[in-house]
Amino acid sequence: MLRYISVIVAMFALLSCSDVNDDRIPVTAVNIDLGNQGYWDTYGVHTVGQFRYFIKSEKQPADFPYTAMTYTGFGGILLVTDMSGSPLAYDLACPVECTPNVRVVFDTSTLQAVCHKCGSRYDVCEFNGSPLSGPAHEHKYGLRRYRAVRASAGGYTIVF
Repeated sequence: MLRYISVIVAMFALLSCSDVNDDRIPVTAVNIDLGNQGYWDTYGVHTVGQFRYFIKSEKQPADFPYTAMTYTGFGGILLVTDMSGSPLAYDLACPVECTPNVRVVFDTSTLQAVCHKCGSRYDVCEFNGSPLSGPAHEHKYGLRRYRAVRASAGGYTIVF
């Protein structure tokens, strides 16, 4: 039993020493108002495996009511849920490539974000966009994370 406790303590020590750099993507304004229940029901994510991309410059989703006060980060926003059903938001730009047009895509079979250019994979449903493989894992580059703030009207607002 003491041996197992020692192994667990050692694992936590190793993990705490390996910081992930999630600041490679330039700081860019983020504001997506899904604050009323109707918007959240239509454009939000409600279960694990469900996802949504928000890219204002490309009008994704096409029917979303973008306004002058809507900002979707550097490369767009990936909205997913964590394993407990809470919404999580990340910049779609791959932190290895650092360009707004090289974006990760959500793989519903693995619940990971994948960059098809560099091959990096990121855990977006459990470990806050941490790198799992590829150059991002080698360099410890994580996805830039944004906040999903609970709104009083029933939905969420995605902000920096």
